[in-house]
Amino acid sequence: MEPAWEPDPEETYRMAEVIYPDWQPPLEERTEPEPARPPKLDPFANAWTADRLMAEEFAPPRWAVPGLIPEGLSLLAGAPKAGKSWLSLNLALGIAAGAPVLGEVTVDPGEVLYLALEDTPRRLQSRMGKILGSDPAPAGLTLLTEFPTLPAGGADAICGWLDTRPNARMVVIDVFVKMRGATPTGMSPYDADYLAMGRAKRIADTYGIAVVLVHHLRKMAADDFTAELSGTNGIVGAADTIMALKRPRGEADGVLHITGRDVDEAERAMRFDPETGTWELLAGAAIDHTLHRTRAAILAYLRQSPGATPKAISDALGEDRDTIRRTCSRMADDGQLRRRDGGRYFPPDTGTVPGVPESQTLL
Repeated sequence: MEPAWEPDPEETYRMAEVIYPDWQPPLEERTEPEPARPPKLDPFANAWTADRLMAEEFAPPRWAVPGLIPEGLSLLAGAPKAGKSWLSLNLALGIAAGAPVLGEVTVDPGEVLYLALEDTPRRLQSRMGKILGSDPAPAGLTLLTEFPTLPAGGADAICGWLDTRPNARMVVIDVFVKMRGATPTGMSPYDADYLAMGRAKRIADTYGIAVVLVHHLRKMAADDFTAELSGTNGIVGAADTIMALKRPRGEADGVLHITGRDVDEAERAMRFDPETGTWELLAGAAIDHTLHRTRAAILAYLRQSPGATPKAISDALGEDRDTIRRTCSRMADDGQLRRRDGGRYFPPDTGTVPGVPESQTLL
């Protein structure tokens, strides 16, 4: 007995399409193509063996300012009105013109984008006129006083500017808080800081340029100047180079503290000329340029508060704690202070210290 004939579903569908062009198979019989799977990533695709890595020859980092600002993400921090905006504008004008900066440092020329988000065009014109003097303004410096935040299109806009300027050397964001954008809901302060810094670092690393973020210092002094940066350690951890400009109010001399991945840790003495609006590096150790003023301030404070520690003196004077500690030690060695066990200091003409047993002699 022959099996009963059964229609071929595929043939039936083909005939139906000819007779009824608009006909569709039942919904449950339709087959959807599987979505394309993303290619599987190999996490070891860019792995190095130790011998290959040591044999590789890498190009040296490009420097916006040799010895000071390499390619990558840099922070330039300082207290309000310390002169960090004057310093960053000095650097931007010098690089755009290919002229020496800070009085002595030769730089390669290149285009610079300067986002002066706390200034007005009139103030920028006034400051540049003072810095330039009789020199012409460089066409390679682009300035804006308004710009979207990095997550709201600012990062893409900066990349678009860099795409058309292969000779670009530096981007300055003054100040970073104006560009970082809002903190995502539920994100920890550390993660938010690291994310915000990462957006700027990605630009620097992608284009091989220096991105300088002008930032603020806290009021409280610390032994490590990086601990004085406003924000969490996410700020410090994401930066390639950190610079802190410290200048006492009313003083022309200041100290630029520097540390980073591609720079030598250093303290450089600097002087600001208010007549020309320019900063210059001073020769020699930073402490040699601040010693006289600092020693006088320490002695004056100790005459009012004998027995103070370097920490207390630093907090009272608003000076760098490490500088105060070293200066007190040198003053004691030079006979300008008297020192007791426990690190307390007294004026040199101190005899018997009130409240201190005479058996506890001064050293």
